[in-house]
Amino acid sequence: MTTTPDPRPLVGEPLALDLLNTRWMKEGAVQDLLTDVDGLGVWLAANGLDGGYFPDTRMLSHTLQAREALRTTADGSLRKGAPLVDAVLRNGRIRATLTAEGPGEIPEFDDPRWGPGWLAARNYLELLAAAPDRIRRCAHEACILHFYDTSRNGTRRWCSMAACGNRAKSSRHYTRAKES
Repeated sequence: MTTTPDPRPLVGEPLALDLLNTRWMKEGAVQDLLTDVDGLGVWLAANGLDGGYFPDTRMLSHTLQAREALRTTADGSLRKGAPLVDAVLRNGRIRATLTAEGPGEIPEFDDPRWGPGWLAARNYLELLAAAPDRIRRCAHEACILHFYDTSRNGTRRWCSMAACGNRAKSSRHYTRAKES
């Protein structure tokens, strides 16, 4: 278990989007949590995956492949991203099971180091099936974060109203004041 704090400005999104949010902008420069195994450990811990997975360079490589596949899909198109996501998903499968609580599913992997990336790719499919129009990129032009819009009316535009939303409002106010 890692004790390093998570430096990302937006956490707590569904696993697929949280993986995308391991890259963010800070003072005009892209930051990347997944530059090394320690960063992967921080991400695993933030998502409750640190008990079953032990980060190494191979897992980092697989997770980065999954992130790139999701980024291509979320920021590009399903047509371009689908083969990349499928390439990640080929490394695992779901085994149906019956538990004392009822039906269940257990993910299985040929190589467990695919686990975190595979789970994120699988989660993206679940988000697409539930409400594809709720998967969003922040509307602020200088932000690269993603979120799942859980607002009642589905009109959320910003990753955070406190950060990007206020910056946009301030910018509009400044522009109006300057024009007056």
